[in-house]
Amino acid sequence: MNHSEIVSFLWNIADLIRDSFKRGKYQDVILPLTVLRRLDQVLAPTREKVRERQATLKAQGIKELDAQLRRASGYAFYNTSKFDFERLLADSPNVAANLRKYIAGFSENMREVIEKFDFDNTITKLDQAGLLFQVLERFKNVDLHPDRVDNATMGSIFEELIRKFNEALDENPGEHFTPRDVVRLMADLLMAGDEARLRKKDMVFTVYDPCCGTGGMLTIARDRIRSISPDAEIHLFGQEVNPETYAVAKSDLYIKDPSGRDADRILFGSTLSNDRHPRTKFDYLIANPPYGKDWARDEEAVTAEHEKGEGGRFVPGLPRKSDGQLLFLLHMIAHMQKAADGGTRLAIIMNGSPLFTGDAGGGESEIRRWILENDWLEALIALPEQLFYNTGIATYIWILSNRKEKHRRGKVKLINATEKWVAMRKSLGNKRREISEEQLRRIVDLYLAIEAGESVRIFDSTDFGYRKITVERPLKLNFQVSVERIERLKTESGFENLAKSKKKEAKVKAAEEAEGRKEQAAVLSMLAKIPTTLFKNRPAFEKALEKAAQTAGMKIAGAVRKAIISALSERDETAEICRDKEGKPEPDSDLRDTENVPLKESIETYFEREVKPHVPDAWINTETCDERDGKIGKVGYEINFNRYFYKYTPPRPLEEIEAEIKALETEIVAGMKGITG
Repeated sequence: MNHSEIVSFLWNIADLIRDSFKRGKYQDVILPLTVLRRLDQVLAPTREKVRERQATLKAQGIKELDAQLRRASGYAFYNTSKFDFERLLADSPNVAANLRKYIAGFSENMREVIEKFDFDNTITKLDQAGLLFQVLERFKNVDLHPDRVDNATMGSIFEELIRKFNEALDENPGEHFTPRDVVRLMADLLMAGDEARLRKKDMVFTVYDPCCGTGGMLTIARDRIRSISPDAEIHLFGQEVNPETYAVAKSDLYIKDPSGRDADRILFGSTLSNDRHPRTKFDYLIANPPYGKDWARDEEAVTAEHEKGEGGRFVPGLPRKSDGQLLFLLHMIAHMQKAADGGTRLAIIMNGSPLFTGDAGGGESEIRRWILENDWLEALIALPEQLFYNTGIATYIWILSNRKEKHRRGKVKLINATEKWVAMRKSLGNKRREISEEQLRRIVDLYLAIEAGESVRIFDSTDFGYRKITVERPLKLNFQVSVERIERLKTESGFENLAKSKKKEAKVKAAEEAEGRKEQAAVLSMLAKIPTTLFKNRPAFEKALEKAAQTAGMKIAGAVRKAIISALSERDETAEICRDKEGKPEPDSDLRDTENVPLKESIETYFEREVKPHVPDAWINTETCDERDGKIGKVGYEINFNRYFYKYTPPRPLEEIEAEIKALETEIVAGMKGITG
């Protein structure tokens, strides 16, 4: 059977269990038994040898058997039970108990993998439903031996099954794996230009994926290195938070690598809150972090890590809690080895959000600023839509390095590869497109090209930076004692509070409130003495207000005065500017605006050209400064990718549109005649 036939065969086992398991629970049965069936076939040739070796060693009184039994099995794991799938089915009344004994017979490292499936509970459910024997019998009839189904194909089978499971759960399969065509592109981009380094003799390379899913990115990256340097020593490292995909990745690597070292370096847990490879630095890093997933459950640990400053992984800032993609990127940067020690290159795929979300000075912007000011970002590649199984949204590959080639230093390359796709013969979920080998090579060539072109733009790192300045305009108010504005005064808190008391004792409270109402009446009476003239000068109105208060023998409290000024004023562009005690114009908060000034441009020059011609009375707020350099305006960084590749499409000629409308009208009239006869 080919890969698709095997997937269909395994998925059709769901027909047996659909009455006993909800659709979202099919994976609890199919995934662990797929792993067990493959392990069963892998160990079949040496099973008896392992059991004989175990008996011999025990007879000799040797207690530490693990290393010897691994050697006997030919793998980093083994099984000492007397059972296999054939023998399990030969004793149908005891199939559940024997299956548990079979699982218990695995070496400790493989038991730890299988336990991540929580399979014991599934055995109980299948047994109680009378389905365990039938399900095992189905699995016995599928051939998953590595000689017939290689590891790459098996990885595709696992990933296709997981896609189906997550569709059933209405979850996001992009959290677990990336289509192979996209991974191959990422791996090729990661190694592009590194061929001479990779071909050096006696080289040892480390590859790390902090959210490794089923391990596909790691193994494809390793295979890419080996295609360039067959003799290189390559060590894989990973971490995964999903127990099922972790188990799939680990079991697959145990089969691929008889030493078991790569599998042993795949560790379980949340990368953001519990880095299982602390202080380890890597040559290459590759990842597809979950898109738009919050990091609330990791918040305490992530915040504590950020507060460590240079000693933590999240130095420059934290993104919004609703999306943790940039946290994975910061984590990867923290695992880059120093340039003096050989440096690191990394590839990460994310959606568009990390390119531009967040205001100047905010977490996302500060992360982009940190990356660009350290000159780590080499390239951004915009991919076609509809590449992923779970979503059709736009995605981007980021390539970062702390050992840039000379011609890349201080530069960032943007590559528009959105048209580099072919339609799939059969859609898989939302995946309707794929990147062919020819297109993959073309994208890599664009990455390697030194010159810009139709699909390539090259920028200085600082081209994406700007200063966000605050532009103020003067406050201009008119004042009038009118019926409408007096009614507005009555709702002002400073005026209303005159007739309110905080005293608890009823009589005292009532007396204070009665006295307050008298004060309110006195204020209204005093205001009635002010001419109903429309004042366009605040000092003139304040003078009239003061005169009326003196005439009434009143002293106006600050809160009441503020309420009067607020209620009796309205904005008026024809009024005189309101000024403070020093004679400086007061800013109007309602007219306050901001401007993003490119870092390469003088703020003053920009202001005179872009702002002054439109609002001559505006000025720059010099009190809003950047915390890091103390200069006016907060520094921000964003990469509005689409803007750099925008192509203007002129509207259709008016005559053509009119002709089309007339043709439609004629068609409608003819249709109506046919209806009405």
